[in-house]
Amino acid sequence: MRKFWTLLLVIGGFAIQAISYFSLAAPLGLPTGPEFSDPRVPFAAAIFVAGVMMVFIAALVYELMPGEE
Repeated sequence: MRKFWTLLLVIGGFAIQAISYFSLAAPLGLPTGPEFSDPRVPFAAAIFVAGVMMVFIAALVYELMPGEE
């Protein structure tokens, strides 16, 4: 059961990272000025960090959950 939850957290964390970067932070189109380097959503970096934290929490879940005997 711990492998299932670990894999779920890893896949979910990487999905959140990809969605927050490509959908919320990365600007689309050709750069036309300095404001182009700003993310489209102001808190996109916080969502990306939450995805990174989910991947690290997956290691804790794997180590702390009891395994099958």
